[in-house]
Amino acid sequence: MSDWLYSDTVKDHFTNPRNVLFEDESSFPADARGQTGNIRCGDQMLMLLKIKDDIITDVRWKTYGCASAIASTSMLSEIVRGMHIQDAYKIKPQDLVEKLGGLPDYKIHCSVLGDKALRAAIDDYLAKTGRAGLLKEEATEICHCLGITDKDIETAFNQGARTWEELQQATKIGTACGSCKTKALELLHEFTHIYGF
Repeated sequence: MSDWLYSDTVKDHFTNPRNVLFEDESSFPADARGQTGNIRCGDQMLMLLKIKDDIITDVRWKTYGCASAIASTSMLSEIVRGMHIQDAYKIKPQDLVEKLGGLPDYKIHCSVLGDKALRAAIDDYLAKTGRAGLLKEEATEICHCLGITDKDIETAFNQGARTWEELQQATKIGTACGSCKTKALELLHEFTHIYGF
């Protein structure tokens, strides 16, 4: 395995994942629950949080995912313990990839399951405490010509846009210079992976 594509940190978090929920969900009475992904695609993530005074005091997670998803969520679970929910909400997959010492490009999309499940859990906690919608996920501009963001693409995907042509029809993306096509197609692949359509 000398040509293994993963860093030692990734290998460690994959073979010795931290904070995994091995028991039944009821064994970890959580204040917040977030789930993302789709088992039909092979990847699904459950994130459970204990929170006191808006500080994450403990975390457990469970996934049906690949080595990259397991390692990145293990790292995420270590990072967020003791963190304020507002700071945890801002964690991006790139932050996890950096902490892991990198991931192969074709595996980056696997690192999004954990942070999406984390935000879903925080959203769940905020709803339970009467503060629904208090935090918003930051949008990243993908098409600079038309100001189309990753959130716009995600919305279009959830409304049925699965191909470049359907995405263009829904958002007009790429109709100016077209330099955004590669990133937009990567996002479509990522959303297929997450939502399983």
